[in-house]
Amino acid sequence: MEKRVMTNSKRRKSLMAASALLGGVLVLTACGGGDKKADGSDNKQPSQNSVDAAAAKDTSAARIAITPKNGADNASINKNTKVTVVSGKLTNVSMTTSAGKSVKGTIAADGTSWQPDGQLERSTTYQITATAEDSKGRQAHENSSFTTVSPAHSFIGNFTPEDGSTVGVGMPVSINFDKAITNKKAVEDAITVTSSSGQQVVGHWFSSTRLDLRPDQYWQEGSTVTMKLALDGVEGAGGVTGVQDKTVSFKIGRNQVSVVDVAAKSMKVMQDGKTIRTIPISAGAPEHTTYNGQMVISEKYKETRMDGSTVGFTNSDGKGEYDIKDVPHAMRLSSSGTFIHGNYWGAKSVFGSANTSHGCVGLSDTKGANDPNTPAAWFYKHSLIGDVVVVKNSNDKQIQPDNGLNGWNMSWSAWKAGSEA
Repeated sequence: MEKRVMTNSKRRKSLMAASALLGGVLVLTACGGGDKKADGSDNKQPSQNSVDAAAAKDTSAARIAITPKNGADNASINKNTKVTVVSGKLTNVSMTTSAGKSVKGTIAADGTSWQPDGQLERSTTYQITATAEDSKGRQAHENSSFTTVSPAHSFIGNFTPEDGSTVGVGMPVSINFDKAITNKKAVEDAITVTSSSGQQVVGHWFSSTRLDLRPDQYWQEGSTVTMKLALDGVEGAGGVTGVQDKTVSFKIGRNQVSVVDVAAKSMKVMQDGKTIRTIPISAGAPEHTTYNGQMVISEKYKETRMDGSTVGFTNSDGKGEYDIKDVPHAMRLSSSGTFIHGNYWGAKSVFGSANTSHGCVGLSDTKGANDPNTPAAWFYKHSLIGDVVVVKNSNDKQIQPDNGLNGWNMSWSAWKAGSEA
């Protein structure tokens, strides 16, 4: 048999062909461009768009909104805090302070909103976590954190009378603010006082911190007076806003006005203009006379301490000219210390015959305030906060309108002149 020897040129051509074939296989394998794996299965991978589309189909349609917005500062402490949802219903809402204290709240019957049950605290950071579900049961979540307004940047008004109380016909609405108010008009406009009697009510600013409101004449007996404080967010002064948003009401009782005649040393207690009792009294001595004018009972104490040093009546040693620790049936008539009260330490003979007090109006009483048969006990029982006591025929000046709740000692025109509304 004849042997054939491969030449160098032929060998090179064969190697090049094999290399090309192997290279082609390597190229095809490296690129992964084939439609089939070696076992014949599909080799395609899902695109990013298809992944996003699939995820979107599993996202809840519920959309939760929380107010105040996340990170809010100086937020309201009233009704502004709320969680709402559209295209779903709330299943859980949790609200806590930064210290971990829970805040009670209620989800509405239709499941679309939630609010805290009460007023929030000032200068406090709160966190809210909310969960809702759409019609397919898919959940949505939302979180928020905010801080309420600080006392330094807010003001409140402390007012009298109390909500739900029954008071006398002379009781004004008196509001004392804890910050000086410079935007008086804005604040007064945000406060409305109305009466079921239809009486016009006007405010009067006694100072930058005190606003009283009353009608021209005493309130009509049996009427209901309603006050609305819409001060939340109202700027009372630069950088200082109100935080109150509330409504209070009180009732006016029977019409009782008592007239103290200092010269006659007697007091007539009148209801609806008719005298129901005349009581002998002892008013201020000549050196300590009692103010004249219309005075409103602002406080009642079955027993209280009266120390002369607190109102300027002191001896040479600096101690009070009197210090009685158990004055019975005491009712305040002025801020400066005028009371109408029981007196057990004076002789019974002075009532109706001599004025002996340091400016108060005294009625006969017994120590301990437990004898219901004394004139002082009777008057105390038949008096309401807001009743009027008129003092006349005293050798003293008329009491100032801002000394107690005594704005009735100002003409209606002068009263209205002090309004900013």
